[in-house]
Amino acid sequence: MSEQAVGLRAMKKRQTRENISHQATRLFLERGFDRVTIADVAAASQVAKMTVTNYFPRKEDLALDLQDVFVNSLARTVRERRAGESALAALRRAYLDAVARHDPVIGFSGAEFARMLTGSTALVARLREFHDEREVALAGALAEETGAGPDDIAPRVAAAQLGGVHRLLFDETLRRTIAGRPNEEIAAALTGQVGTAFDLLAPSLGGYAVRPAG
Repeated sequence: MSEQAVGLRAMKKRQTRENISHQATRLFLERGFDRVTIADVAAASQVAKMTVTNYFPRKEDLALDLQDVFVNSLARTVRERRAGESALAALRRAYLDAVARHDPVIGFSGAEFARMLTGSTALVARLREFHDEREVALAGALAEETGAGPDDIAPRVAAAQLGGVHRLLFDETLRRTIAGRPNEEIAAALTGQVGTAFDLLAPSLGGYAVRPAG
């Protein structure tokens, strides 16, 4: 198969996935997550049910299609931190940047989507799994970056604290979004809360996983 054909095939798969995700989100917002079936999504997307499940094995993932970005976000930030920067400082910087951009990954999803998410037991449970997976990924990155052995509990303790703060801030963003607060107001409030939350962790984690200069 030629390189051009491979590129066209990849583009077609991406377009199909995006169309399925778009149609699913539209239906979920119109009818509610629990009232929409995979067959409904397939019909709206003009594809077979098997095509939908090939791209999205679980119905919940149709609504939460940023799973990979979400789960790997904290670990990636740690791995890409600057020379002389601790994991805590890098994560604080990245979160403030995400707040300024009103990033959907941290909860800036719009009131309709936020209500749909929190109103479905299945979606709340799936989101909880994402938070747990993100914490595990972060612990792995911290272990790699600090050279910790398999019996060293420090990376897991640090990941639990850092992951917990991110989970709390995510929930706070959803709460304010559902209450109808505009993104600019939410961002302003979160900026102060980020400072409080990360400052509380600074005594224990301020000097942890600092990337060596050079």
